[in-house]
Amino acid sequence: MKKISVLAAIFLATAVFGQKISDYKYILVPETFNDFVKNSYEMDRSLIKALKSKGYTVFQEGKDPWPSEVDQRSCGYIVANILNKSSFLRNKVELEFRDCNKKVIFSSTGNSNLKEYKEGYQDALKLSLASVPVSKPVENLQVTKAESPNVQPVKKTEEPLAEPVSENKSGKYSNGKLNLQKIQVDAGQFILADSGSSVPFAVFKTSSKKDVFRVKLADGSYTIGYFEHGNIVIDMPQSNGDLTKEVFSSK
Repeated sequence: MKKISVLAAIFLATAVFGQKISDYKYILVPETFNDFVKNSYEMDRSLIKALKSKGYTVFQEGKDPWPSEVDQRSCGYIVANILNKSSFLRNKVELEFRDCNKKVIFSSTGNSNLKEYKEGYQDALKLSLASVPVSKPVENLQVTKAESPNVQPVKKTEEPLAEPVSENKSGKYSNGKLNLQKIQVDAGQFILADSGSSVPFAVFKTSSKKDVFRVKLADGSYTIGYFEHGNIVIDMPQSNGDLTKEVFSSK
């Protein structure tokens, strides 16, 4: 698959002063990141490798043994996390570190124009890691774990599950000129295909906004698509740089 070259890379880093990440020696990386449960794009491996190169002792939940010198109930370690902040046509992640009180002590954002998911997220993570300082652990670091208030649990009323949306189903669509088949590849991807062609007319991948997709067309160009009143709409790029609305109605 042809890779889209980097046009620009925007980097933003924000440190929360007072308690510093460099004061710590140990960092826990979760087994999965909440924003990347289905696919981490190997960012956990890249994160662990980069943090170790900066002098931190890193261990991953569920995969590595807990260091004998670290009490799981203590405040002698911090927890890393990667948040998905992507927009329609740009991959963006926020790297954050929290202490035992779940307070963010450091966060850094990486923003990449690489369109492919794995390459784009890896590039964004690399940018966010640039501002992470080298570990200079403080002996006998004084961090007090806040006591949790004794609150009685509130019972929630069970609500019936909503029916799955019809957009997840395969079907036939037409714009009056082309008759295309919608094929659901997985939960985050589907294609519109012409039975007479071996190349999909369009490949749709989920974005951070519900029912809005990043679309790769048969000619290799990228645009956006979305559902509207049960129809599939694609913003088709024109030679003059404009976009035209192409509507494919369900048959």
